[in-house]
Amino acid sequence: MNYGCQSMVDEIKSILIKRPDKAFISQENLNNTWEDYNYIQVPNYKKALEEFSFFEKILKNNVEKIYYLPESSEVGLDSIYTHDSLKITKYGAIYFNTGKILRQKESYEVQKYLEAKKIKTLGRINSPGTIEGGDIVWLPNNRVAIGRGYRTNDEGIRQFKELTKEFINEYIIVPMPHGEGKEECLHLMSVISMVNDKLAVVYSKYMPIFFRELLLEEGIKLIEVDEEEYNYLGSNILALKPNVCVALEGNSKIINELKANGCKVYTYPGENLSYLGTGGPTCLTCPIWRD
Repeated sequence: MNYGCQSMVDEIKSILIKRPDKAFISQENLNNTWEDYNYIQVPNYKKALEEFSFFEKILKNNVEKIYYLPESSEVGLDSIYTHDSLKITKYGAIYFNTGKILRQKESYEVQKYLEAKKIKTLGRINSPGTIEGGDIVWLPNNRVAIGRGYRTNDEGIRQFKELTKEFINEYIIVPMPHGEGKEECLHLMSVISMVNDKLAVVYSKYMPIFFRELLLEEGIKLIEVDEEEYNYLGSNILALKPNVCVALEGNSKIINELKANGCKVYTYPGENLSYLGTGGPTCLTCPIWRD
């Protein structure tokens, strides 16, 4: 199997996702565990299945190969957000020790699945290091920006650097704000989504000045999402390939801005699938191979 995703925008050739029936399991399971996982409120199981069918259709129409994680009793609701427990480089997968304690077994389940598919393991982030996929943003020229916040700590970053030092030219460490508090999900990818190498959707309110200035100095155009749409995951945009992306339905202002900048935008309904669990289209997907 071909693999490697050291880009946020190159065309996705293969991708890893998980169906809600394999993660949410049932309405009863959602009722019993949604508060443990800090969801906004309990999702409607049937509606989540319906919403996923819209999302899955977009992927099937645009991605050559889709892989599905199986159900596992070792993980919970958040395992539907496949992006956070690993990153797949050209040299193998790096599996993460997530900052959210309830998610720390997810990477082991993904590792078993991907190693069976003959994807090499490059390494693992071990405790006391923590890191989550949503805090890692690949940039052009073999660079990576890493959000340092409640989910990703200094030791996790140090271990990630050690594993990737032979092929990464520069690490840009981006301090994340306290935001709405330690229990809320605030990743670097919460405030920036690359759409092509010169276009990004951002929420500048939570972006450090040095990082925003760096992007502008490199000629990257920043499309600003407002607070209302940020709160509905409007800054969480999945690039299927340059200028072709997926956004959560209901964020009309940022979707229109993307279209005005030459982008094709697919949308899906995702109140139960995405919004209530704070996981947009990038969170729902782990690209295996971008080319």
